[in-house]
Amino acid sequence: MGKPSGFLEYPRHDAEYQEVKERLKHYREFTTNLNPREISVQGARCMDCGIPFCHSFAGCPVVNLIPEWNDLVYHDLWREAYERLELTNNFPEITGRICPAPCETACTLALNDNPSRSSRSSWRLLKKPLNRAG
Repeated sequence: MGKPSGFLEYPRHDAEYQEVKERLKHYREFTTNLNPREISVQGARCMDCGIPFCHSFAGCPVVNLIPEWNDLVYHDLWREAYERLELTNNFPEITGRICPAPCETACTLALNDNPSRSSRSSWRLLKKPLNRAG
């Protein structure tokens, strides 16, 4: 899944948080989103580990097929990635937002390095429009 050597080539990047002083002034989103290209690169970090603990009950409680949609995101197949996510998760707009990301703790890569980035990628699948109107 992803790029076989992606976890060696690309460092993990997380969204940055807005300063607390600014957050207190509104109730809007306070994380800066990675752009679609950066998310694709993060999908490349998902390695072909053989036994993906991330989508077992030890990782994802809803058993999302994380390596599969990380691979689709890596290849810029956003619609297919969303459809794959929707196979196991009826409410990705909720779970992708509030999930504490046990899949990242269960990630094989987390044994020696920063884990593959999964939970916020699923949230971005929902925020990227599949079709533009008008």
